[in-house]
Formats: sequence, structure tokens, C-alpha cells
Amino acid sequence: MFGITKGEVEKYLYRVLPKRDAVLAEMERYARRHDVPIIGPAVGRMIYLLAQLSGARRIFEMGSAIGYSTIWLARAAGPAAVVYYTDGDSANAARAQEYFRRAGVESRVRILTGDAVALVDTVPGSFDLIFIDVDKHQYPAALRKALPRLRSGGLLLADNVLWSGKVARRPKDASTRGIVQFNRAIYTSKELFPVIMPIRDGVAVCRKA
Repeated sequence: MFGITKGEVEKYLYRVLPKRDAVLAEMERYARRHDVPIIGPAVGRMIYLLAQLSGARRIFEMGSAIGYSTIWLARAAGPAAVVYYTDGDSANAARAQEYFRRAGVESRVRILTGDAVALVDTVPGSFDLIFIDVDKHQYPAALRKALPRLRSGGLLLADNVLWSGKVARRPKDASTRGIVQFNRAIYTSKELFPVIMPIRDGVAVCRKA
């Protein structure tokens, strides 16, 4: 629970969700046991829908951990899509690759290891959708890298933009300051039309003009 919605409402939102398939359910259990940050099923369904509605075919994830969000995006985008997974931990990448195989999306995912913000420079071309979920102090830098690479009409998504409500208080730590700067930047950008959705820990949804 992240304290964004009332506890009973949060519990209801997750209780009403359909059961996930065996691979996603296993990933959720692994994430809980090992304290691995994943977006969870409510946000997973949201980004799946956004990817489908936007017709995204080239997707770049900045920060993918064990690949939970990658599977939601890859399934939504379809077999002709290319989704770039990024993570700094090679063990995460190896585990993610096995999940991709079992989920039936391995052929549409490209695995990159290293600094996700820097890795976008290694992939040519523009993207239909970019999803930011890196270390929170990196959010402003991630935005600066992502925006020029996003096609006109493309979607920029970012997780954890309410940061357990800490954004509403005086931010002292680097992570909260990074998210506050990011939120200010998307709302003052002349290129983006943003909305922050208060689901889970807050998700920013932006369309590029």
C-alpha cells in the first residue's frame, strides 16, 4: 500500500482484478518475497490498455527489473512489436529472459543491460511509447533523454510519480526531489500533455504533441 488512495479502496481495486496467468502470478510472488519493485497488476492493466489504444509498436523501457512491465507491454503491442528491456543487474536480466520465454514474448523483446538512461542512446530511431521506471533521482535526466526520442503522438509513461505521497511535502531526499522536478517539467513542457493518475504510487501519462 502506498497511501495514495484509502486503504479499503486500494484493497478493493486489487481484489476486483481478474487472476493473472501463471507466469505473471509467479513474478508477483517472487517480487513480494525478494522485495523487487514491480508495477503490479493494476498498473500493468493500465499500461497494457494504453499501449493497445496508441498502437505502439516500438517501445523503450527505462528500468525493467525482472521484466514484469515488459510482459504487459509486449503482449499489448503484439507479435510485430519490439520492446527494449533495460536493467543494470545482469541477474535480473537473466531471470527476465526466462520469464519472457515462458510468457511467449521472447521474440519481441530486446534485452539491454547497463544504465537505462544511457542505453537509449544505443538504439537508433524513434519510439511510440517510452516507460520511465528508473531510480527516482534519475527521472529528470530520463525525461531529457526520452522526449527527443518519442515520436509525435507517442506516449511517455512514468511510474511512482506520487512517491507514497512524499511529493506533497517538502522534499529533502534526492529521490523525492527528482520526482518533483520531473512532475514540474512534464506539466510545464510545451511538447507534452500530461495527466497524473493516482493509481498505486502514481502514474504519469503524457502524449507528445
